[in-house]
This record gives sequence, C-alpha cells and structure tokens, in this order.
Amino acid sequence: MPRVIPENVQKKAARDAKLSEARKNDLVNAKKDRANKRKVYAANADKYAKEYAATARNLIEARRAAKADGGFFVEDDAKIAFVIRTRGVNKLDPKCKKILRLLRLRQLHNGVFVKLNKATINMVRRVEPYITYGYPSQATIRKLIYKRGYGKVNSSRIPLVENAIVEKVLGEHGIVCVEDLIHEISTVGPHFKEANNFLWPFKLSSPLKGFAKKRHPYQAGGAFGNREELINELILRMM
Repeated sequence: MPRVIPENVQKKAARDAKLSEARKNDLVNAKKDRANKRKVYAANADKYAKEYAATARNLIEARRAAKADGGFFVEDDAKIAFVIRTRGVNKLDPKCKKILRLLRLRQLHNGVFVKLNKATINMVRRVEPYITYGYPSQATIRKLIYKRGYGKVNSSRIPLVENAIVEKVLGEHGIVCVEDLIHEISTVGPHFKEANNFLWPFKLSSPLKGFAKKRHPYQAGGAFGNREELINELILRMM
C-alpha cells in the first residue's frame, strides 16, 4: 500500500517551493539591477571626469589668452569654502558658540563645506578667530569624501562604503552614487543643501607638524583665518 502524505505536509512543501522560487527570482533580479547600476555609476564618473578636465583646460586657455593680450585674468569668486575649527571652548562667547553650532563645528578639527553667500560669509567672519577656511579644489573634495566621508542615515553616522547608502537618502534628488555627491558639492549644484546636510561633519586629525601660533591670523604666520587655495595643503596634512 503506497505511503499517504498528509495534506498539511503537502501544502507546506508547496509553499516552501514557491517561496524558494520567489527568493531565487529576487536574487537574479537584484544581481541584474546591481549590474545595470554599476554601468550608470561608471558612465557618470566618466562624464564628470571629462567635465572637470574641460573646465581645467578652459581655465588654462583663458589665462594664456589674457597673458597674450597683455592683460590679467580674474577668476570667478569661489562658490564654496571648507571650514575647519582650530580652537576649543575656552573664552568662547555665546554668539560665537551659536554660530559654530549652526555651522556644525561642535568639536576641535571638525570640518564642513559652506556655500558662500552674504549670510554665511558674515557668520564665518564673526567666528574667524576659532576657525581656518579656504577654497578647496575638486581633487581635495574628492579625497575628503572618499577617505573621511560619512553619511547621515536615520541620524546615525554611516561610512560611505557603497553607493547604495547615498542612493537611499539622496536618490530622490538624482544623486545615486558617491561620484554624483562629489559633483554636487564641488559644483554647488541645485541640491547642494541636501547633499551637504547628508555629509556628517568631517572628523580630521591634528595636522602634521601642528598649527603655528593658534592665536594669530594666518596672514601673520598663525593658524586662523582665510587661507584661500592654500587650504588644500592643510586638508592633506589633516587627512
């Protein structure tokens, strides 16, 4: 007499087979989706690299043309600054403390990107004795985000180890990978505010060879104040 399999066991086996098949299909679809996304990421990176190279080439050509005409080439004003806190809380008045909090510079050697406009320039000048700042290059922004970049995901500090982290938070703004994030920050794009708020303030190390004369401005051989393009050298020493 053939063995009779109970009906509940048959139903359970059929359910398990259906779930297993669905799981396999999900894995296959996820693999295809990841492959397609990798192609998009690579295409974006290639497009941005060409854009950066064209911008640098145009700048060089404009300088050469101005020199050939016997004139001077004046570059556009910087749109973005990188601000680093150089001093702690000693003798910090309430107004400066509030501004440093608004800039998200709560700890020594924290660094943030700031979009330059009249309001932010006035804030930066008000707390200048406690910070140093300058205009970072695209290469420096790229190194910072790749080496020291952390994102804010559900109020948690998450390292940017994969593009999915960026897409999860900023995908609705068309920023789906780290290269998109770098491009949005360096070009001060339309969604700069969202991209910058996503980036956790950079926790930098003490600079190699240290700061010289913290209580003196940079122009007098000290540490605080505007370094303009020379901020790139300091950032490299603090990474």
